Amino acid sequence: MVLSPRMPDLASLETLQAVVGTGSLNAAATRLGVTQQAVSARIRAMETQLGVALLTRTPRGSVPTQSGRLVAEWADRLLTLAGEFDAGLAALRLERRDQLRLAASLTVAEHLLPRWLVSFAAQHEPAPKVSFTATNSDHVYDLVRAGGVELGFVEGSRVPTGLRSRTVARDELILVVPPGHPWTRLRRPVTAVELARTSLVTREEGSGTREFLERALTRTLGPGRESAPPVLELSTTASVRAAVIAGAGPAVLSDLSVADDLGHRSTHVGIADLDLARPLRAVWLSGAQPGAGAARDFLAHISRS
Repeated sequence: MVLSPRMPDLASLETLQAVVGTGSLNAAATRLGVTQQAVSARIRAMETQLGVALLTRTPRGSVPTQSGRLVAEWADRLLTLAGEFDAGLAALRLERRDQLRLAASLTVAEHLLPRWLVSFAAQHEPAPKVSFTATNSDHVYDLVRAGGVELGFVEGSRVPTGLRSRTVARDELILVVPPGHPWTRLRRPVTAVELARTSLVTREEGSGTREFLERALTRTLGPGRESAPPVLELSTTASVRAAVIAGAGPAVLSDLSVADDLGHRSTHVGIADLDLARPLRAVWLSGAQPGAGAARDFLAHISRS
């Protein structure tokens, strides 16, 4: 529906309603908190716009014409609906401030997000209602693009078109092996070639950790590198850690996720020629920052801390 250019604005309709209700321009001006000249100018402009006379000026005040009375009745219904519309928008804005919908890749969800949420809640009263999905990075992107969450957290530097991002933390991928693995007896770091030719315990495709490792190997060895298939593909970081500890094979994982295991349940082995430091990013849909409410406040809180 396209509104006619002769459709008065809400302020003009409210002015007419006030004049009809009070019976004078001066009283209407007092009700609206404007000058009498402003009320008179609005009425004249609306009469010109509509092409009909709305008021008759008399010594006792301003009396609506028949057309003026009809327009005032219609204006009353329209202004009531406009008030309901404005109240509904205010409720939506309040709901956005009271709710925080997040999605995070597993590294962030398991090792950083709980700490961020606790400190955020301690500084914001009342704390928003938080819901978050822990999943792989590709699914985080999908949820953000679909509007299912206001803010997502992913691993790595790749950000799809249409999304904005900000680095909020950093970690490093490290090579871990089960106790007694032959690599624990090496007197040198493992090479990128050796790593690529070894069947690893990995996360599923779509995982930010897996994708970051594959990109790093491609940068070092070139797109034609030889790659061994995974010995196991698992859907959570915890299951990959457990498989390594059980002796399934080596894995490349975030240093955040294996800090408690190193030294007694798994061993860190160096890699000679791979840079596996990576950013952890917040992502959101368009805009220079999340639009409003708890998501914007939460991102600002993380950036400060």
